[in-house]
Amino acid sequence: MADTAPAAAPARRRVLHAGSLGMIVGGLLALVGSLLPWVITPFGPLSGTAGPGLWTLSAGFIAVAGALLPYRKVAVAHCLVPGLAVAVIVGWQLARLVYLSSATGGWGQLLPGIGLVMVAGGAVVLLRTGMRLVSLR
Repeated sequence: MADTAPAAAPARRRVLHAGSLGMIVGGLLALVGSLLPWVITPFGPLSGTAGPGLWTLSAGFIAVAGALLPYRKVAVAHCLVPGLAVAVIVGWQLARLVYLSSATGGWGQLLPGIGLVMVAGGAVVLLRTGMRLVSLR
């Protein structure tokens, strides 16, 4: 008599991983912040896309793409590399604001905009998520 037991269903592969939510949030913060004003001046705001905001925009897309990859090592790379790149760009821009303010004597005239703050937050979320993924074994 033939075996009448049902065949085992193939194992389903999950797309999302432990860091997916953090990577999506951090990537979206970097994406949206890249499009918003980065510097507030007395003459009006300066958009992030006029300079290095295009780099952070690209890094945000890489982070969101990594959130949808099921491989842990690739996800860690897609989290830490964009997070570190965005953090370096934010630090560079803040140092440049301080330099321009001190060189012109106009302290308080150049202020970080909401876009730069959001991109910095995205870098923090991405780096924290990446370190959490590295520590999970």
